[in-house]
Amino acid sequence: MALTRAERETFLAEPHIAALAVDAQAGRAPLTVPIWYQYEPGGEVWILTGLDSRKNKLIGEAGRFSLMVDRLEPTVRYVSVEGPVVGTLTATEAHLREMSARYLPAEKVDGYVAFSQASHGDQVVVRMRPERWVSSDLGSV
Repeated sequence: MALTRAERETFLAEPHIAALAVDAQAGRAPLTVPIWYQYEPGGEVWILTGLDSRKNKLIGEAGRFSLMVDRLEPTVRYVSVEGPVVGTLTATEAHLREMSARYLPAEKVDGYVAFSQASHGDQVVVRMRPERWVSSDLGSV
């Protein structure tokens, strides 16, 4: 069954690993990669990615992307959201800390932030306005 607006927004706000998909140009399948994301119900989705990454380049060219998150327990449920990019800005340490704290135990955040700053190069925050949703709860299998 399709989820209500509140159910799908609440589910998307949980810290799932998303599959990001973006058009990869003529003759190529979409680029699809796992990614951390941030979302609050009623707001915009945002991701962090490398300034010079292929993902950032393709998102810039396409002007939009999609995310899909799912789970298997206690029921099989998924939410897919797609929409236009509404802003890109230079990522700060505060962005990196917020995202890291969403996915990692508190005692791991400082180490991950230090690693990321030393290893990942310049990053950007890309914001997307959810425009189209597909969702379902298939029940328990």
